[in-house]
This record gives sequence, structure tokens and C-alpha cells, in this order.
Amino acid sequence: MSNRDYTKNDYAWLELFNKYNILEEINRNSFFVITSKEINEFREARLMTKFDQKTNLPKLFKEHKLSILPISRGSYVIGKFDAYMDVIYDERVEAEEFTLIHDFESLNINNLYSEASALHAAYLGNLISNILEEEAFPTISGRMSTGEFSFYITSQGDKFSIDVKNSQCEIDGGFESKNKLLLVEAKNFEVDNFLIRQIYYPYRLWKSKVEKQVIPAFFTYSNDIFSFFIYEFEDVNNYNSLKLVKQKNFIYKQDPITLDDIYKLLIKTPIKQEPKVPFPQANSFERVIDLLGLLANETLNKEAITLNYSFDKRQTDYYVNAGKYLGLIDTKREINEVICFLTSEGEMIMKKDPRSKKLSIVNKIFEHEVFHKCMKLYFQTLTPLKKRRCN
Repeated sequence: MSNRDYTKNDYAWLELFNKYNILEEINRNSFFVITSKEINEFREARLMTKFDQKTNLPKLFKEHKLSILPISRGSYVIGKFDAYMDVIYDERVEAEEFTLIHDFESLNINNLYSEASALHAAYLGNLISNILEEEAFPTISGRMSTGEFSFYITSQGDKFSIDVKNSQCEIDGGFESKNKLLLVEAKNFEVDNFLIRQIYYPYRLWKSKVEKQVIPAFFTYSNDIFSFFIYEFEDVNNYNSLKLVKQKNFIYKQDPITLDDIYKLLIKTPIKQEPKVPFPQANSFERVIDLLGLLANETLNKEAITLNYSFDKRQTDYYVNAGKYLGLIDTKREINEVICFLTSEGEMIMKKDPRSKKLSIVNKIFEHEVFHKCMKLYFQTLTPLKKRRCN
């Protein structure tokens, strides 16, 4: 594998594995405990231990099927743990329309590019009360100590016991109703999986504090869709007993986009000269939209995109290039970093209402001859185009 595919975390963990013989210790004892102080010798522990999706894991972890979990304020356990939960977006779940309970000046429904603002909109659109089937109110959020508890996690088919002593957890949103407490882990992009710890540690903390039913949930805001995955732990002491109860999707009420809208846009969009950018290799256009949303919230370097979101290093390049191809993303080099940001046109489009934003992005796609011709062919035949392998 080329060194160009390595991140700063990859290099730092390679040094740590070599210094402390971590892999040998795991093969011998099934686990290895490492402290923040030891990690900090090579890179900040806060940057070296936050792997919210499998994609974010360092290459050594991926190669040897390893995961890392915090067990105290300053220590972590590494082992061959089943630490992640796959997320499958059920396309059969229709999005329910909603509106906000009032017109708010401080919350712009067209600019929900942070997890906090998306959760605020979900609450102010009565989505939380809809999910709980009871009137709910925001009561908790932020970082807090987990207290002390023990649990089992699956490791190579067996149960492995872990003791947690006052580790730190963070709750993006906690909402309480008459009989229930909903704990939400939120992401402002689509994911393939998530680290169960993000909802298990808060669940264990509040399960010990309240009499009400504690409901763990995972929430994503992607492509203007609010998706809630409602779970339950069938065994409070079993990290891997997480079970999906239901998925609920919501979308802010707006006029639908029709085929007639697309056709009119196609006819009036002039074809422009192809940019000197690699032809798009991104295989999910929803992820392109997610990246635009992330950059609408803040300027990011490629390393930050790779380490914090649902992209590996190559995917980061693919999706950044797809945005550049559309003229909505640009990059610049600062010292040893490649900085990614929205173009002025990208900024303008991402501030539009959801319907206008989607049509503007479609317009940018139609400016390219190959997509323009494909769409014209579709309207001529009214048949979806099929993939065909070229010899």
C-alpha cells in the first residue's frame, strides 16, 4: 500500500504498535491497555482515539480487526472487539413532511449544516414528540462522566468483560417526556456504520439515574432528510445486544420537484467546457451533498475530512474532486495541508431553500456534456439508462 494513503494517525499508531508491541500483547492476552500519556508521545490522544465510523480507523486497526474504547478519563483498551453497528437506510421508509412550530429568525431551515442546528430543527418541528408519541422537551446535552459500570462485548466470537471507571461521554441531545428519555447521537452526514459506544455509554449512565424508559437513538441529517434510528439494548450489560426498533424519516415541507421541472432546466442549461479536473469517481451523490454541507459549516483540510467523517483518504479525494468538477468546491495548499472550501457559487447554492438548492445542483450537473446528453436520452425514451461494459 502506498505511503500516500497513510494519514498522520496511521504513522503515529505504527510507532506506538512498534514501541509497545501492541499486536503481540493482543494476540497473547486478547487486549492491550494504553494511556493518553503514552499516546501523546506521538500525537494528541484526542485526535488518535476518535473513530466514529469504521472508515476512520487507522490502517493497522483495519488490517487486524481492532477497535479502541475508553475505560477511564485517561486510558483505553484495544482489542478485536465488535464495536460498530451497521446502518442501513431503508428506502421503503417514506419521509413524513413537517413544518416548524413558529417562524424563527435565529434558526434558518436552509442552513442546517451543524448537528446542533439539525437537532434544534427536529425538536422545533415536533419530530422528537412524534417519535416518542409524547410531548418531549430538551433536558440534557454535552460532555459528562460515565460513572462506573461493567459490560460484555463480543471479541472473536466470545464475550470479553470491560470495566469503565469515570470515562467521558457526550450526548448530542437528550429529550424527556412523561414516560421516556430519548438520548440522541447526531451526525450531519450519511453513514455506513457508527461506534456503538456513542450511545451505549450515555445509555448506561442515564439508565442508572432515571426510572423512565431510556431510549437510545442515532440521527443523521443528510440531503435534507432527517433520519432517526431508534434502538433498544436487549441486555443492559451486553454492548452488542443493540437492536433496531424502527427508522423514521422526515423532510421539511416544500413543493415537490417534478420531471417537468427537470426537463425545463435541461433545455435551458448551456453546456460548458469541461474543467481540468478528474472525471467524478464518487459512487454516492448523497455523499457529495454531505461534503458540500460540511464545507458550508466550516473550511476543512483533507486530513480532517478523512479523520472525522465517513470517508477514507481516497474517497476524500474522489468526493472533493466531484465537488470541484461541479465548480462548487475549490482547494488551496497551505504549508503541508490541502484546504477545501466552497466556491462563491457553492456558498450561494448551499444557502438556498432545499428545493432551489437541489435544482441548482442539477443545473451544475447539466452543464457537463455527458450528463446533459444522458438526460436528453432519458427524456427521449422515458426509460432509465443501463450500465454497459465497454470492451
